[in-house]
Amino acid sequence: MEFASDLSNRLLFGVPKKGRLYEQCLELLKGSDIHFRRNSRQDIALSTNLPVALVFLPAADIPKYVAEGNVDLGITGQDMVIESECQEKVTEIERLGFGKCRLCLQVPIKSPLVSLDQLVGKRIVTSFDGYARTVFDALDKVNNTKTTINYLSGSVEAACALGLADGIVDLVESGETMRAAGLHDVHTFFSTESVLLANKNTKHAELVDKIASRIRGVIAAQRYVLCTYNVERKHLDQAKIITPGRQAPTVSTLDSHEGWVSVSAMILKKEKGDIMDRLTDVGATDILVVAFTNCRV
Repeated sequence: MEFASDLSNRLLFGVPKKGRLYEQCLELLKGSDIHFRRNSRQDIALSTNLPVALVFLPAADIPKYVAEGNVDLGITGQDMVIESECQEKVTEIERLGFGKCRLCLQVPIKSPLVSLDQLVGKRIVTSFDGYARTVFDALDKVNNTKTTINYLSGSVEAACALGLADGIVDLVESGETMRAAGLHDVHTFFSTESVLLANKNTKHAELVDKIASRIRGVIAAQRYVLCTYNVERKHLDQAKIITPGRQAPTVSTLDSHEGWVSVSAMILKKEKGDIMDRLTDVGATDILVVAFTNCRV
């Protein structure tokens, strides 16, 4: 590798190379001001403004790479951490709010099997064979049965229709793929989303903290907007109840209007319409909502 020598003093950051998390990870890196250029044929890209090297890896491999210290940071799904049995071997720094889904037990809609207990001792196909074996081995011991767990890396939802399985264990996001395959879920094992992971013994602790802070700022900017308005001081207490901010609103006296104040507070983006209506009801004026791309919270 022509730039292998450039990696020794860089923080190595594992990023999904494709799949459901890839595009959102790129947006997160862009918002965090981590600049890089990636050659389409290479799975390592050097940052041009930070001592960081991005390593593009299969999402399923990232927890183990982080746990074993091959990379210092990584972004992957909580489901991958659980499947890799790395929960105790890595530090989960931040939940990132995207890639949300559920790991479910699914069966054909017309199947008489409608619960987890009824699938014990049957045939299960999944790409989460490690986790599935843990669950069903424990149930098999109780029921004196033997559940068959078979691994498939993709198109798991076709297994029942092909006669390979009585049920499958797979991720459900919107449910469209599941329903299109004639399946429905009968049990949810856990919910998952993308997370930022760190190796517990990284030698780049300060840089890990800096990157984590930037990422938290991007996430906050996606969730919040800045609301500013003017209101009479006699109505300030009512207005502060509506816009308490993340810690407290910023209040400044308006020199041009005696008895009035200017207020600024971060509010949830999804609630901005309702908040503006309520502020109007308590007499606030000049209400503005401003989006931002990053912050420190």
